[in-house]
Amino acid sequence: GEESAAVAARLLSRHNIGALPVCSREGKLRGIVTDRDIVLRCIAPGEDPKHTPVSDIMTRRLVWVDSRDSCDTAARLMASRQIRRLPVQEDGRLVGMVSLGDLAKLRDFSTEAAEALSEISENIRNL
Repeated sequence: GEESAAVAARLLSRHNIGALPVCSREGKLRGIVTDRDIVLRCIAPGEDPKHTPVSDIMTRRLVWVDSRDSCDTAARLMASRQIRRLPVQEDGRLVGMVSLGDLAKLRDFSTEAAEALSEISENIRNL
């Protein structure tokens, strides 16, 4: 949360990703900063990305899955919230991120979860 939006933007670009989890020193998830957050909450209002802390622009209202949850659960949650990336936590600590693309590679979904993934994909294409 203390790093600047400029540092976050460089990391997003360097790793060709759209979102970074923001954690406390203890690994507790505090938020997520996306390329969209940087544009809409920093660049567009004319803030200086070098001096804007990530904590000022990150998305704080988070949803996540537990590492023991099923892929079906993750897919349904992504569909209901219309999100493409979902933090994965274990014992209150961030252990990873699962993306729509990750889930789309799996073939053993329930019909409901497959429909949820299809719905997210369709909504994203129509943006």
